[in-house]
Amino acid sequence: MMETSLPPIPLISRLSIFGVGLIGGSLALALKAQGMVGEVVGVGRSPSNMQWALEHGLIDRICSDPAAAVNGAEIVVLAMPVGQMAAVMHDIAPHVRPGTLITDVGSTKQDVAALMHEYLAPHLAYCVPAHPIAGAELSGARAARADLYQARNLVLTSLAETQPAALARISAMWKACGAQVTQMSPMEHDAVFAAVSHLPHVLAYALVDMLAARDNAEELFGFAASGFRDFTRIAASSPEMWRDIALANHTALLHEMDAYLATLSALREALAQGKGADLLSAFERASTARQNWQHAHVMC
Repeated sequence: MMETSLPPIPLISRLSIFGVGLIGGSLALALKAQGMVGEVVGVGRSPSNMQWALEHGLIDRICSDPAAAVNGAEIVVLAMPVGQMAAVMHDIAPHVRPGTLITDVGSTKQDVAALMHEYLAPHLAYCVPAHPIAGAELSGARAARADLYQARNLVLTSLAETQPAALARISAMWKACGAQVTQMSPMEHDAVFAAVSHLPHVLAYALVDMLAARDNAEELFGFAASGFRDFTRIAASSPEMWRDIALANHTALLHEMDAYLATLSALREALAQGKGADLLSAFERASTARQNWQHAHVMC
């Protein structure tokens, strides 16, 4: 008798994603590729973006009503900019059934944790804040891809109230997408990413904005080459999203900006006084640190 292979049992029978862009859309594609999800319900502000996501199989159904969107969902993913999360949490809170897991993909975590305590108090045992470290300058459903999370870091910042089983299931969801899952506190997360993610984005935006405001901007951009391209690539990211991130993590980001300004001021002083040795020492330290990082975290 010929054996028939049965389809894999979905890890998630129904997944609801609020914000079907690069991050949310890639999560859907990755889980679908692994046969780990049954139905994906999408919620979003842009009808054209949502229609594209539906037509290209990122989602199985579009839903505009928050109550209907979370109905029957095993996991709800908040994948919109952090500035929109309060309103969405407020809207879904009365309709989330007990035991539904709620997670997010925001780049800041203390604010998300505070919002969950404010709006989702009855569901805190099932709330698992998360941050996939897999952003890009592109946005929207068209930018989504199934392999976005392969070998990329994913940080979980569970609440004190989060049940271990909820944490384990969200961790399993991301591991199914190929992510490398780690855990840290919301405060530690925000301090770390203010330095290595949020500050670089602010610097890139600042440089491009400064040059664009000059009378000879067209000439400057015409001669810009690979160094400018590499340094400013992230300035093409979503301005709305990064405005929200900067405001949400302003305390840690201000600390890092002050530290950067102090370092830049020291370099300016060395340059003004012609202290080549000081410049060389700073450049050599930075070069060595950058090469060590690339060898340890990029080349492997």
